[in-house]
Amino acid sequence: MTRVRRAPLKAPPPTDHKPSGLGRDAQEGWLLKRVGLYPGTFDPMTNGHLDIIGRAVKLVDKLVIGVAINNSKGPLFSLEERVEITRRETEHLKSRAEIEVVPFEGLLMHFAREVGAGIIIRGLRAVADFEYEFQMTAMNQQLDRDIETVFLMADPRHQAVASRLVKEIAKLGGDISSFVPKGIEAQLLDKVGRS
Repeated sequence: MTRVRRAPLKAPPPTDHKPSGLGRDAQEGWLLKRVGLYPGTFDPMTNGHLDIIGRAVKLVDKLVIGVAINNSKGPLFSLEERVEITRRETEHLKSRAEIEVVPFEGLLMHFAREVGAGIIIRGLRAVADFEYEFQMTAMNQQLDRDIETVFLMADPRHQAVASRLVKEIAKLGGDISSFVPKGIEAQLLDKVGRS
C-alpha cells in the first residue's frame, strides 16, 4: 500500500463572492459556517416542530427559522405572536447552535439565498408529506442547485401532530397538552375562548 501525503488544507482567499451557506469572518479569513433554514407557518408551533428543530441544530452552526407570513392560510396567531412564540420556545436550544427567527414572505429559495442558507430543513410525517415535499424539492432544485434539502423524519410520538388538527381539537374542547408546550397550550386555549 502506498502512502500519499496530502497538502494541508488552506482557507480560500478572500473574494467578493460568498459561497452559499458559508459565513465570512473578517479576522479569521474564511470560516466554514453551515447555515440551515427551517421554514413554516408555525400556527401554532407544536412538539413536532420542536423535535425537528432540536435535531436540526445538531446538523448546522446556525439555524434560521423562517416564519411564513402566509395570510392565505388565515393564521390564528398573528405574525408577531408566532415569531415571539418561536423565539421563546427555542431559547433553550441556543447552546447547540445559533438560532435566528425571521419572518418571511415570497419565494422560499429567494429567502434562503437572502439568509445565506445552504440547507433547507423539512420535517416528514407520512407518505403524503413525502409526495408533496418531493415535488417541492424538485422545483427548488431547478431554482437553485447550490441549496440542498434535508428531510428529517418526525419522532413516532409526533407523526400525527399537525398544527391544523391541534387547533381543531382545541376548538372542540379536546386535550392538546401532549401536542404543544405548556406556554403555547395556554395561549391557544385563550385564542379559542377556553381560558
